[in-house]
Amino acid sequence: MEEKRCGWCLSSPLYQRYHDEEWGFPVTDEAILFEFLLLEGAQAGLSWITVLNKRENYRRLFDNFNAEKIARYTPRKIEKLLQDPGIIRNRLKVESAVKNARATLALKEKGQTLADFLWQFTDGRVIVNNPRSLEQVPASTPTSDAMSKALKKTGFSFVGSTIMYAHMQATGMVNDHLDSCPAHQRCVDEATALGLL
Repeated sequence: MEEKRCGWCLSSPLYQRYHDEEWGFPVTDEAILFEFLLLEGAQAGLSWITVLNKRENYRRLFDNFNAEKIARYTPRKIEKLLQDPGIIRNRLKVESAVKNARATLALKEKGQTLADFLWQFTDGRVIVNNPRSLEQVPASTPTSDAMSKALKKTGFSFVGSTIMYAHMQATGMVNDHLDSCPAHQRCVDEATALGLL
């Protein structure tokens, strides 16, 4: 019998693999959190599958999401990126990636990692929801509101509350797999193993 995955991922094998192996699994790795921050910002106004289909291009063109390198991108480098059809060629989004890399480095200079900064909004714990349907999954929450506000104050952009809630879901700060989805329990098990529950 086929597993009853969350309905939003059924349109392609790539989407299903992302759902089964990444979405909702807790991430504390700095580089992965930064990658998702940039990808979620790129996704704004578009479908997530659009970004997933371009993810390898982003990794290649954005120095594998190395914040130190991205922070040094020049206007000339930005113009070159905007010519590449492998990414979403939106000037504000590309410039935002550079801005967010610089803001991430500014956090480090103050002695705080991006992981510590983001996870503080959930007190370092995974929020486990048990939605029975996709309609019960929110687009934003007071927690993502607070995270968004703090990130903007710290110099980040393309970090609105809806974007940050999607980031929280993607990186497992919140488990929004349907309670009927097998990945729901796998995410709980992973969070427990990491001491995040």
